Amino acid sequence: MKRSGSRVVTEALSKEGVKIIFGYPGGAVIPLYDVLYETPEIKHILTRHEQAAAHAADGYARATGEVGVCIATSGPGATNLVTGIATAYMDSIPLVVLTGQVPTSMIGNDAFQEANITGITYSITKHNYLVKDVDELPGVLKEAFYIARTARPGPVLIDLPRNVQTGETSVPYPEEVQIRSYNPNYKGNPKQIRRAAEAIDKSESPVIYAGGGVISSGASSELAEFAHRINIPVTTTLMGLGSFPEDDPLSLKMLGMHGTRYANYAVSDTDLLIAVGARFDDRITGKISEFASHAKIIHIDIDPTAISKNVRVDIPIVGDAKNILSQLLSAARKGKKRESWHGKIQEWKKKYPLKYELGEDLKPQYVVEMIYKMTKGEAIITTEVGQNQMWAAQFYQYTKPRTFISSGGLGTMGYGFPASIGAQIGRPEKIVFDIAGDGSFQMNIQELATAVNYKVPVKIAILNNGYLGMVRQWQQLFYESRYSQVNLEGHPDFVKVAQAYEIEGIRVTKPEQVEPALKKALNIAGPVILDFRVSREENVFPMVPAGAALNQIIEGLA
Repeated sequence: MKRSGSRVVTEALSKEGVKIIFGYPGGAVIPLYDVLYETPEIKHILTRHEQAAAHAADGYARATGEVGVCIATSGPGATNLVTGIATAYMDSIPLVVLTGQVPTSMIGNDAFQEANITGITYSITKHNYLVKDVDELPGVLKEAFYIARTARPGPVLIDLPRNVQTGETSVPYPEEVQIRSYNPNYKGNPKQIRRAAEAIDKSESPVIYAGGGVISSGASSELAEFAHRINIPVTTTLMGLGSFPEDDPLSLKMLGMHGTRYANYAVSDTDLLIAVGARFDDRITGKISEFASHAKIIHIDIDPTAISKNVRVDIPIVGDAKNILSQLLSAARKGKKRESWHGKIQEWKKKYPLKYELGEDLKPQYVVEMIYKMTKGEAIITTEVGQNQMWAAQFYQYTKPRTFISSGGLGTMGYGFPASIGAQIGRPEKIVFDIAGDGSFQMNIQELATAVNYKVPVKIAILNNGYLGMVRQWQQLFYESRYSQVNLEGHPDFVKVAQAYEIEGIRVTKPEQVEPALKKALNIAGPVILDFRVSREENVFPMVPAGAALNQIIEGLA
């Protein structure tokens, strides 16, 4: 049976289990939107900016584990997606991105709203397609979802010329897909598993370093079982928060530039580092030559190109984290007690807890702690980027995967709020907080209309210090307090902004107001803005200066 290219797209979405898409229409995608009009089983969320559509799809994917889908028109609509695509690519998030394009006969002629979006996104997609023949479309769509969700996940873009959307095909949607050049390895090499098990048995001071790949592969329970069976402490990356419960005695919490002292000290002193689904990025390693310099390194990752890319690895194991941890559980002996090592870690934990100085003014760390207390640790937390992101990472305890959603690799300001909308739509039973900075929040503030329109009950906790806080902190610490273009004078009254969108706005200026304000917000069915006027020059500590070794930590108060 013949059907239009647009009908093929909606058919593919349905068969791939897509129920929610995020987008913004325009001339080059009107045929597709016309078919969506009569496809009620797929709910379309109209964002107020294409960048927000990509971030919302990304937040949806991170919260649910499903492929996120977004749509934009050609030219500026497509280019507005670029930051969101790059954000997903850096953090290995599965997206299928659909863009409109001018008719194939006009490509290359500088037609109205034409942009070479496949060329633009070549380096920030796992794969992309320009479909020139409607008969190719069913196969392309099947491949796109397969590539996006398998191996190391990532965004895949499909550029759809207008005539491909309106053209007709009788080619059926494939039941299976095989790509000769794409065959991910999911099982670890048995020889490497044995080598890793032997190294673990010999180790006296091992540490597990877990990243976002643990969450992507659904390996959190295997990680916990492995850590307890072998008796090894666990530290996580920013993207790995929630992969191992932070209330577990074996947890070292986050390591790296703003990680805990005890995590950084443990990695600096370990004799065996077991990296699982992590890529050794610069915010984790600090000075490469001194990173885990006494250790043998086991690296488990499904992406072979990540192995030894940044740090020399002694025992590489390519495959899926869930499978390999299960293999290691079978191969490794029950862990030694390692009393000396665990004793040293306990001393570090007692001596160097995360802390801050209480006073009459409102501390951002206290706000995050109170959000944790009021939500009993059961909320999904999204963040913007900067100080707010680090305080959210440090002072909210994450015990489950897919509860911390943040832009890690790209560090995208304006990410958290639209991502919170996507996360809340994907997980309507959960409380969702966007912990925001007053600078970042304004970058996609227009999405308040989206939250209102679809009655999305996200709570936006703005840690409002009137600065671009992290830049100001660096200027204070490393540039003699020469505060250049970081003072956000003239930003709006966020309570009045809330009123303009006909939602609740609550201003908080004192510590004793925090709990009542949060209680009120949690009892409101719709979105709420909480404007926390926090200490203006509070800094994020601990801090490892850029390029320093992990154990060269700026003291601060932490």
